[in-house]
Formats: sequence, structure tokens, C-alpha cells
Amino acid sequence: MLVDSHCHLDRLDYKEKHKNIADVIDKAQVQGITHLLSVCVTLDDYPAMAEMIAPYKQVSSTCGVHPLYKDAVMDEALLLEYASSDKVVAIGETGLDFFYSPETKEWQMDAFRKQIRVAKQLNKPLIIHTRGARQDTLDILREEGAEQVGGVLHCFTESIEMAEEAMKMGFYISVSGIVTFKNAKELQEVIKAVPLDRLLVETDSPYLAPVPHRGQENEPAYTHDVAKFVADLKGVSFEELAEVTTNNYFTLFKGAITVS
Repeated sequence: MLVDSHCHLDRLDYKEKHKNIADVIDKAQVQGITHLLSVCVTLDDYPAMAEMIAPYKQVSSTCGVHPLYKDAVMDEALLLEYASSDKVVAIGETGLDFFYSPETKEWQMDAFRKQIRVAKQLNKPLIIHTRGARQDTLDILREEGAEQVGGVLHCFTESIEMAEEAMKMGFYISVSGIVTFKNAKELQEVIKAVPLDRLLVETDSPYLAPVPHRGQENEPAYTHDVAKFVADLKGVSFEELAEVTTNNYFTLFKGAITVS
């Protein structure tokens, strides 16, 4: 049993690759992935995504505004309204990305702080995107008291030092298909050093398909490939990696237990 702890089900290819969301879920279940977390990136996108996944008990969702969507509405009241749904188990994905969009730094930091405050109001964990902003991400998490709710640094590609500081605040580290890439030696060493009881696995579908699917559109079924690679990397059995990361997921996202 595995969980895809981060995918964008509303952004998959339903014209050629998949018949519909049920088809995606079926393909994932064949590979042992029994629960999916569908992640929202703008408040505008949330209603349609929520409607899409509503019939499926094995799919939970998040609600938030991604740091690269600078033209998106960041309305605290609306986020609070949407994220109050039982189906929403986390706030995000939120965070900072100064690698791709340094010119929107102030907007990103303000939006990040607002989303942490909503997470604390609802007592729901955070899904964090961070790139090129290690210190600012950690500083804002500390300043806003994010340790009260914890969360996950998703699709992690940063340093072991950042991972350690985040874990001190109760955050988990999530591994995507990037770890399988040939040029990811540094990341592989970081993941070796992260304790198993702090790891999650994800696809970040439809992006970043793992080897041997690299170059294709990613999908939740490929969580199996990520988990197999990480198990081998850490020198544990696939079964242990699957069991521990699944338990970690439901420990962090407590609301997902009632959804499923």
C-alpha cells in the first residue's frame, strides 16, 4: 500500500493518456497506490478540482496559492472558506520560489504568511514549495509559528541542513521522481540522510516523471517507481518503505483518514 502524497489531478492529460479521473485512480491502484492527495495551486482552480474528486473517497485535496502564480487571487477569507471542507486536509501548495520568479518576492512572502495563518486557524498542515529561498522559507515558517501545524517540504531538492531545520519544526520531507535522475547524486545523498520516519513519496504529476518514464507525462501510478528507488537507496525493503511512508502520510494528514 502506497500513497501519492502530491499530485495535480486536475492537470493530467484526459484527452489522450487517460479516459477520466477514474481511469487514473484505477491505474494507480494496480500499482498498489491506494490514496492520492490532489493539490490545488490557485483559488480559482479549487472549485472545479473539488468537484472532480468529490466522488472518490481515496482522494483527499489541498487548497492554496502556489508562489509562481503571481496573478492569482490571494484572499484569506476565501481560502478559509474553501479549506474548511473536510475533504481538504492541508493548506497549499504555498511557499517561496525565488529561482523562477525573484521579481515577485514581496508578493510571495505576503501570500505565504497569509496561508500559514489560515493553516493555524484551521489546524491543518502546510504543503511547502521552496526553491532558491532556503533561509527566507525557514525564517517565515519560524516567525509565523508554522510548527503549530507542521507539514511537508514537497518535491525536496534542497540541502540536508534545510531538511534538518524543517524537521525540527515538525515537517516531513517528500521525495519525487527527481531522485531517480542520473544528475541527482547530491539529492540522493540528502535522502539517504533523512530518517525514514520523516519521509513521504510523491509524483507531482503531471510533472517530473521518474526513470524509467522520464520524458512522459507523470501520473500517480508512478509513485511505485519512486518508492522502489528510494527503498533501494536507503537499503530497506520496498514493503517497509511503503508501510512507513503511508503511516507517515496519515500521521501528518489526519483528515485523510476520515476521507478514505
